[in-house]
Amino acid sequence: MKRIFDITVVLLTAAVWLPLIAGVALVVRIALGAPVFFVQERAGLKGKPFKLIKFRTMRTGAGPDEERLTGLGRLLRSASLDELPEVWNVLKGDMSLVGPRPLLVRYLPRYTREQARRHEVLPGITGWAQVNGRNAITWEQKFAYDVWYVEHRCLWVDIKILFLTFWHVLARKGISAEGEATMGEFGGSRR
Repeated sequence: MKRIFDITVVLLTAAVWLPLIAGVALVVRIALGAPVFFVQERAGLKGKPFKLIKFRTMRTGAGPDEERLTGLGRLLRSASLDELPEVWNVLKGDMSLVGPRPLLVRYLPRYTREQARRHEVLPGITGWAQVNGRNAITWEQKFAYDVWYVEHRCLWVDIKILFLTFWHVLARKGISAEGEATMGEFGGSRR
C-alpha cells in the first residue's frame, strides 16, 4: 500500500516537480558548473547501500562544509529544493516519500541496537524527525523520532508528515543547528 501511495503521489505531482527540477538544474549548472547532481552512497532498508541523488550545493574540493557551501546552496537547502532529485530514488524503490532520512553507510556500526531500528523501513525524503526539528535537534533526538515512526507508521501518519513538511519548508524551520552549516558528524551513542 505504501509503495502504491508513493508512486501515485509522485506521478500526480510530476507537473510541479519536473519543471522545478529542470529549473534548479539549470541554475545550479550556471552557478556551480558541472556536476549538477551530488550522488552519495547512503544506507537504506536493512542497511543496504544505495545511491542518493541530490542537487549539488557546495563547491568541489577540500575544506569544511561551512566554507564550501555556497549562497545558492544555502538557499536550495533552506527551501529543501536540493532534495527534489530524490523523487527518482522513490520511483526506483530505494526510498519512500516518508521514512527516516538516509544517512551515511559508515554510521551503521555506530548505532545502538534501538537506533538501528530506523533501517526496518525504507528511508524517506521527509520523516517524523524532519517535522520535529530537522537538523536543529541532537542525533539522539533524531533517532528517537525515527524509531517512533517505525513503530507508528501508517498511511495517516505519512499524510500528516507530508502536510507538516510542506508547512515547515515554507517556514524554513530547523534547517540547521545554531552556528552550523550542515548536520555534524555522528560519532556514535553511548551504549
